[in-house]
Amino acid sequence: MAGSERLDGTARPARRRAQPLADDAASGAASDRPTGHIPRVSNGSRSARHHRPEPGEDGAVDLKALLAEYSQVPGGGRRHRRAAADDPPVEAPPPIGPPDAATTAPVAVIDEPIAADPEPATGPITPIAEPIAEPAKTSRAGRNLPAAIAVGLGAGAVIIGSLFAYRPSFVGIVVIAVAYGTYELITAIRTVEARPPIVPVLVGGVAMDVAAWFRGAGGLMIALLVTVAGVVVWRLADGASGYLRDVSASVLVLVYLPLLAGFAVLLTHPHDGAARVLAFIGTVVCSDTGGYATGVLFGKHPLAPVVSKGKTWEGFAGSVIACCACGSLIMTLTFHHEWWKGALFGAAIVATATLGDLGESMIKRDLGIKDMGKLLPGHGGVMDRLDSLLPCAAVAYLVLAAYV
Repeated sequence: MAGSERLDGTARPARRRAQPLADDAASGAASDRPTGHIPRVSNGSRSARHHRPEPGEDGAVDLKALLAEYSQVPGGGRRHRRAAADDPPVEAPPPIGPPDAATTAPVAVIDEPIAADPEPATGPITPIAEPIAEPAKTSRAGRNLPAAIAVGLGAGAVIIGSLFAYRPSFVGIVVIAVAYGTYELITAIRTVEARPPIVPVLVGGVAMDVAAWFRGAGGLMIALLVTVAGVVVWRLADGASGYLRDVSASVLVLVYLPLLAGFAVLLTHPHDGAARVLAFIGTVVCSDTGGYATGVLFGKHPLAPVVSKGKTWEGFAGSVIACCACGSLIMTLTFHHEWWKGALFGAAIVATATLGDLGESMIKRDLGIKDMGKLLPGHGGVMDRLDSLLPCAAVAYLVLAAYV
């Protein structure tokens, strides 16, 4: 078969098929071409081509003589045979001795003495201190506590000074905080698919708080409706794709920031407006401080793990105690009313502040961010401080209007 192999792995040459010629077939003469077939012997003797010479004939090989000759060759016998007596001896390698002077290059000798190593210094070894940058100190809740306290005290001083020095300046502080908080919230919302228009929302939000100062609650609501209408018309220029989504996000921003902040402006209208604003802000601060302290020291049971893992029931209990105590003191010492009214005021504030904090945490979790900004060290952004103040402003306005 063509392409077959021998037992030793070498390829067997392919045989050519016999192609008998027409004249050979006609004459009956045998062809000299190799056919690959064993020729048929007619006279009973082997063909000369395949004849094996017998011993004594020409071309026969004497196997015994060949084996005798092979056994006399050195190394030609078995692989492990003993050395014969007439084998040449193996020469040993020459011994290693001193180098010959004729073949060795001259070596220069240096008579200078080698300096001894200096003696090691005895006594204590003073390590070299390398300056290492210390990380900012953070509390157990992950907040830069010194920076947070400094920012809180500074903001409180500015608010108190504006209330007692020139009351309209407090409205200016509210407008600035609302404008920057609106910018932070819209920027965070734009990280997803919603695109609320920032120009009409910012302009309308400032107009709402200014209207609350000059026209009261009615002016605040009218400004809200006008701003919403302006957003609806403004968004028409961007087409129908995502129209409802963008308008809804704009209304959420307007209600969450300028509308609720407008109630803080409404608190300043009465003659004791400064005291009302301080009562509202002081109670919210007690809620945050009491909840933070008790949560860090004793917090073990999560309040709402799906929304915020940092809120605990122990912290909420601390907020309730601190707010009720603060409300009772403010109601009796400042407004000269029964203490239980102050306790109810504190309970309403702590419930609203907690819900407001959880609501902003849910918004941030939905947007996939940790803080709304980085403007305030230790706090985050402006919205991270307004989250509990905004809804509490509306509750404080309603409760104080009913009790005082």
